[in-house]
Amino acid sequence: MSRNTQRLVGVLSLIVVAVLTTVLSVTWMWNKADAISPVAVPAPNSTPLETVSPSVKPTVTPPPEGKVVGSQIIASNNDTMALMSSAWTDNGENSGLYGGGATWLTVHDRYDGKKATWGNYVAFGGLNKQFPFVNTPAGRKDATIKAASLAIGKLYDPNVKLLGKATHRAITVDGHAGHELTVKVEVKVPKLKETYSTVMVAVIDRGDGTADVAIADIAGSTPQWLPVWRTRVAQIQFSN
Repeated sequence: MSRNTQRLVGVLSLIVVAVLTTVLSVTWMWNKADAISPVAVPAPNSTPLETVSPSVKPTVTPPPEGKVVGSQIIASNNDTMALMSSAWTDNGENSGLYGGGATWLTVHDRYDGKKATWGNYVAFGGLNKQFPFVNTPAGRKDATIKAASLAIGKLYDPNVKLLGKATHRAITVDGHAGHELTVKVEVKVPKLKETYSTVMVAVIDRGDGTADVAIADIAGSTPQWLPVWRTRVAQIQFSN
């Protein structure tokens, strides 16, 4: 074999080795990629990948709240009702109003000898959004009955006994037509020296398709607060 032939064989051998090395390297890379690839590549015209829902869903916006500032209850619509007196304090609204605030006056402190208290409650705010409002005598009366039923159910119990029939009367507040309901609710609580409370509810048209609501829950032993509440309702101020 000549020297040139030997050189040619050597060069061909190197080329074969290089090609084999390249093939093996490429094969290793594809095998390795298949082994570590977490998601298969979608084929043409395949079903699109589904969007994964976020683990944290947006929270529901809480309803607006009223507040007690100085000597007034300010509803979320900025209408105001004066406090019964300076002895009444801020209290959480829990009678079903929309954007309402509330006040409280303790009448019996620790009547059970421990921590239980009993008192008077007055709230002011908007008509609950679940109730439609029609500004007619019948519509205002219907809204007042619904607001009173909701308030009594929340403050007492939906099955609480009513003493006698509710009384109704048409009212006017600063030129705005309204309706007032008054009813007595039976009270039977061990060690408590009360037999009933008087619940009063007034619904007043705001002139924009909505209505304000004032609620009073007054212990039977403190009837002096009933005319005060009526006076405060007559003094309600509208922001619109």
